[in-house]
Amino acid sequence: MTHYQSQFFLLRNILCIFVITMPPYFCDLSINIQLVDAFGYSQAEVDKYAGDVDNDKEALMKIYKALQLARGFENACNQQYMQGKIRGFMHLDNGQESIPAFVDYAIKNGDKKYSYYREHTHAIASGVPPGEIMAELFMKETGSCKGAGGSMHIFDKPTYFQGGWALVSEQLPYAAGAAKSILLDRELALSDDESFEKQDVAPPADDDRISIVFVGEGGAQNGRTAELLNSAAKDNLPLLLIVIDNGRAINTFTSDVATNGKVYQQGKHYGVPGLMVDGQDAADVAKGGKAVVDYVRSGKGPAILQVHTYRFNGHSPADPEHERGRKDEKAWARVDQDPIKKFEEKYTANGVFTEDELKAVKKEILADVKAAVKFADESPMPPVELAKELEYPDAPDTDYNAKPAPAHADAVNARTISPDQMDTITAHIDGLREKANAGEISIGDAINLAIHEEMLRDPTTTIHAEDLQAGSSYDIPKLTQQTYGKIRAADEIIDEGHFIGKALGEGMNGYRPIVELMNTNFGIFGMAELSSAGNTYATTGGQFDMPMTIVGAGGT
Repeated sequence: MTHYQSQFFLLRNILCIFVITMPPYFCDLSINIQLVDAFGYSQAEVDKYAGDVDNDKEALMKIYKALQLARGFENACNQQYMQGKIRGFMHLDNGQESIPAFVDYAIKNGDKKYSYYREHTHAIASGVPPGEIMAELFMKETGSCKGAGGSMHIFDKPTYFQGGWALVSEQLPYAAGAAKSILLDRELALSDDESFEKQDVAPPADDDRISIVFVGEGGAQNGRTAELLNSAAKDNLPLLLIVIDNGRAINTFTSDVATNGKVYQQGKHYGVPGLMVDGQDAADVAKGGKAVVDYVRSGKGPAILQVHTYRFNGHSPADPEHERGRKDEKAWARVDQDPIKKFEEKYTANGVFTEDELKAVKKEILADVKAAVKFADESPMPPVELAKELEYPDAPDTDYNAKPAPAHADAVNARTISPDQMDTITAHIDGLREKANAGEISIGDAINLAIHEEMLRDPTTTIHAEDLQAGSSYDIPKLTQQTYGKIRAADEIIDEGHFIGKALGEGMNGYRPIVELMNTNFGIFGMAELSSAGNTYATTGGQFDMPMTIVGAGGT
């Protein structure tokens, strides 16, 4: 495929000639070859993934309904935005419907999902009720976040849909932390109860949950991608990186700012396989995507799925795309690059569906979208008291020293800390307490004592630091990894933003991370993550606490 492809067509009775930029890096290898070569599948296994879609009318109908629901919902959002019922920033997904269709087909409720600011359709495909999403966009009390999140911040605890994040690529380390929480559950033999609190019940033996994170191919050029791949590979995290590749970073051609747009190949350095699929063929995305998901579920490690697609709309409704020479290009895309039209043409031509069947489905879906708008329109605004309620999850007079330890603490410690390790850490703690009673304890030792007391009191407490196993600079994390293991006490790369972000993902999934900074000044590398951590409780409408403690040495 060449970089530039000329497109000729009649537009309003005028012959138009213009140039369309298509990614020069689009993979010319078939899905079959990629799955065999990169993922180690046999041809028979690849054929089965294809047959599971092509030979199953119900599966194809599921894909089609997801396509139509995504398109119909986004069209309705645009209409409501133009009427002034949706305000602020909003980013639509028209033309990229094969991604939510794949999510609907292959992703489970218990999987952790992290998206970016163009997430409406990802949330719908994950099972978040469309009415609640529309109400959130309307800033209504019945919204998924009580109206506190808005278009860019859809969260839903029951479906483990964990954002909706506004800053480009910030969601990548959060998803790594969420994937780490799955490994923590298995290591500590804990699981979520009906209230999403940790209980002393091990995940089932066939637990195959994964963490999924969405990013645009422009955002994938961010350095967080390399950090994510390194971390996911090192810890063998059950993580899928979905790269939504529409060839644009906002409006700029990605190839104008990126030397290599083959994001699906970026994992080779880390041993992470990748697959490139054509997003204009929703069935192919489902087939290849399901194979990649199953690879991750099987425990073989992280993977990348890059979906080449085309976004019909501008970056947002406020984007003056017509002033940037894109009006004709968009018209071409809607005619020639529509995944819904291609699906309809393919599966009516081969006799799987009749046109009447598909029309009936579309009518049904549009009725559902209309009902979602009506629900949002008729819902009440949040009470004024909500702003105060979302300031902080605990009352100002909360005595944290009086909080009881989890009932399962002793049982978890007994099965994860050996008797020798327990003897060593008990002696270490006793020595620190003697220093404290004598008034001779240093600040670093005092913090180290507090960390050990808390990690023993509550085994859901974790710690992240650079040079952790060696005690860092002031012995603050001394003996943590030697006592609690690498999964609870993690040595991290030298980028505070990365491991603050991972801690945030753990915090959203039932754990209580401690982050130790060698120097408080280094926290500047994690400003985006710190900001989002501070806003999480309010932005999610009180759904997600953020029990993260950050410790750092200061001074000159």
